[in-house]
Amino acid sequence: MTHSETLVLDGGAVADRIKEGLVPRIARLKERGIVPCLATVLVGDDPASATYVRMKGNACKRLGIASIRVELPAATTTEELVAAIRGLNGDAAVHGILLQHPVPPHIDGRAAFEAIAAQKDVDGVTTLGYARTAFGLADFPCCTPAAIMAILAHYELPVSGRHAVVIGRSPILGKPVSAMLLNADATVTTCHSRTADLPAIVRLADIVVAAVGKPKFVQGNWIKPGAVVLDAGYNPGNVGDVDYAACAAHASAITPVPAGVGPVTIATLLKHTVDAAEKFGA
Repeated sequence: MTHSETLVLDGGAVADRIKEGLVPRIARLKERGIVPCLATVLVGDDPASATYVRMKGNACKRLGIASIRVELPAATTTEELVAAIRGLNGDAAVHGILLQHPVPPHIDGRAAFEAIAAQKDVDGVTTLGYARTAFGLADFPCCTPAAIMAILAHYELPVSGRHAVVIGRSPILGKPVSAMLLNADATVTTCHSRTADLPAIVRLADIVVAAVGKPKFVQGNWIKPGAVVLDAGYNPGNVGDVDYAACAAHASAITPVPAGVGPVTIATLLKHTVDAAEKFGA
């Protein structure tokens, strides 16, 4: 397992600090008659997605944030999903909208994301949200990238001047976290399935972000001694995208799976919902 010097980056501790900061803000909103409200939209019956939605609902309840669950059958069309999202856009009581992804393959997921009103896009999934993130202007950057940055900040791990290698280029994780690291003055290399000699590039990294969706993909001998490893993956069997034990033997700091990036992602979603209620609440 980890050698004694490896710092295990405890996502629960970071999440707790974020949520503690929300308690007085939620109380102040309620004094004004505003209850922050997150709507989650789930299409179909994917068990992992259902679990994520339930976890988000429970997290809301514990903090006194209202949550609405919109559950649509797997046969829902793109048009029906867009109509449901537009209905939530028009509901003044809803401050944030989260479309649980992935959606069934016959649905145009990008069209569904784009239907979310910018002021309710608390997960930063619209093209406008991504553009604002890239410019460093986002009210609500994507939650998992924002969680990764929050962990680095919480543990005061330096980013400026460091070489960060991001493995993955999805529009809601790899690309936005690359932009956020760049905005924090890291030198960023974004890798993906067509990157040649990936291990050699990862070995240059001071900071490694694994967001590839493949269990135990990143090997221990890819990690430069002393690098910081942030595992944004979650795969069946509670394993991430890095081989934890092997990578921890080389890293100076590493996030576990679970209890690493995941809890901070949910706390960030709650924070963005409260931010939206403060900024746009009636």
